[in-house]
Amino acid sequence: MKNKLSNMMCLDLFLDSLSKKNYKAIEHELITSESTKYPLLNFGLFADNFSTAMSKLNRENDINTVKEFASKYNWNESLDQIFKNEDFEAIVLTNKKQEIIWVNDGFKKMTGFHKNYAIKKTPSFLQGSKTCEITRETIREKIKENKPFAGTVINYRKNKTPYKCEIKIFPLFSKDTTHYIALEKAV
Repeated sequence: MKNKLSNMMCLDLFLDSLSKKNYKAIEHELITSESTKYPLLNFGLFADNFSTAMSKLNRENDINTVKEFASKYNWNESLDQIFKNEDFEAIVLTNKKQEIIWVNDGFKKMTGFHKNYAIKKTPSFLQGSKTCEITRETIREKIKENKPFAGTVINYRKNKTPYKCEIKIFPLFSKDTTHYIALEKAV
């Protein structure tokens, strides 16, 4: 039975790759009796591919939204360089005062906080008793010096559970620093 299922899966994948014209040419050979119907065996592959495609599309949409902000504020940074090879769940965009002006949908998935809740707050609202004070101070110093920061911080979700957050913060310039972008992921 295992071999038969494997062959059916291969046939399913093969048929899926055919053009409509080529499929029509062999369709008459594929008709089977009611007793030989099998479940769709490659739905897992379809679901995996669909999930990968949606993740890629969400990433592209997030990057394009940040590029719209870049155009509005005339940032000099190459955002493509910032995003190149970066794996992130959440994007947090803040102004010079570190007030959040935009977060992506991944922010809610990672933290549990709705996007609208985060707007006009500083990212420190995610910190708590287990957040390392040395890390907090290092972040403040890097921002004060307009230098990038990369590290791990303990943050808290809306339900008060702590999580390790890998964070990379980049200053964004026009003539002077105008904003900061943080790429974040739970680790």
